[in-house]
Amino acid sequence: MYKIDWYILKKFLVTFIFCLLLFTVIAVAVDSSEKTDDFVNSDLSTIQIIRQYYFGFVPFIWSLLFPLFVFIAVIFFTSRMATRSEIIAILASGTSYNRFLRPYLLGGVLLASLLWLGNRYWIPRANSIRSNFQANYIDKKDPTKNRVIGNCAQCFYRRTDTNTFVGIRDFDTASKSARGFFLERVKNNKVVYNLRAETIRWDTASKKWQLLNATERNIDSMGEKVMFYPTMTIHLNLLPSELRKDDYLKDKLTTPELVNFIEQEELRGTEGLNALKVERYRRTATPAAVLLLTLIGAVIASRRNRGGSGVHMALGITIAALFIMSDRFSTVFATKGSFPPLLAAWLPNIVFAIVAFVLYRKTPK
Repeated sequence: MYKIDWYILKKFLVTFIFCLLLFTVIAVAVDSSEKTDDFVNSDLSTIQIIRQYYFGFVPFIWSLLFPLFVFIAVIFFTSRMATRSEIIAILASGTSYNRFLRPYLLGGVLLASLLWLGNRYWIPRANSIRSNFQANYIDKKDPTKNRVIGNCAQCFYRRTDTNTFVGIRDFDTASKSARGFFLERVKNNKVVYNLRAETIRWDTASKKWQLLNATERNIDSMGEKVMFYPTMTIHLNLLPSELRKDDYLKDKLTTPELVNFIEQEELRGTEGLNALKVERYRRTATPAAVLLLTLIGAVIASRRNRGGSGVHMALGITIAALFIMSDRFSTVFATKGSFPPLLAAWLPNIVFAIVAFVLYRKTPK
């Protein structure tokens, strides 16, 4: 690392922090104006709102727009260097173009590593704060997010393994009990076992489920055998903590927790896990996008032109918008269709890696 490397790296990081703080203030101002009525109706003080919401909202915005912040920062300070002919002087001194890009790559790797760690551990904790406030004070008053299927708001239908299906009605999270339960086991597309009970509750001592007034049916080629039990204890591959309806679950889980949750649901044969898988792979793909956008921004803005910084910024914003659009389209195709989640998370990076290579090849060196 020479003096010129520290010079570029310092400009990179200082400009990035400036962009981060500037857009954070704007995002908080816009969000607070939209949620003013919700804040007033929550009867919380300003300090409580900051602690219970904005301590989670700000890191969420950072993680969401982190690659964009990096991209804008690179284009902004590099364009200023090009306008002042600093880049021409650097290259004229005998420094190769690849050597000139070294501090950019170093800064990109540093920020990408920071985002990678944040996505795995820190951001999910912040999302937990934000989503809890959202669920308790905002979503409860939103009719589009409180739709009840049938006539039961706390009814659950789960697949505990590849052949066993469980239904629970009116589950109470406080008492860990429900007033309706059934279990069906299927073999060769036929029900071979059925278990129903009026009440089910969690026994904290034995860590098992206890049934009251249970009816058990075993069905085989000889007929049906029915047994009645006043009380019955069973073991289910299902815990009370899993009986929840959480629209923000994938955002709250750290990456190790998310991986374990996906593996567990796959063992149960649960379908519709693409959204969770895309989230898992994106937590690695997004930091890689930071490095790509850093290189693209440096290549674009290092060329001096008549339009100055304005042309660079316009071109940079266009590329950033295309990147975000491609990312959203691939996500929709993966969650709503049959697009592979791994490819959906990495496809924008693959496309823009090609763009970065073409721009690098065409840039005068």
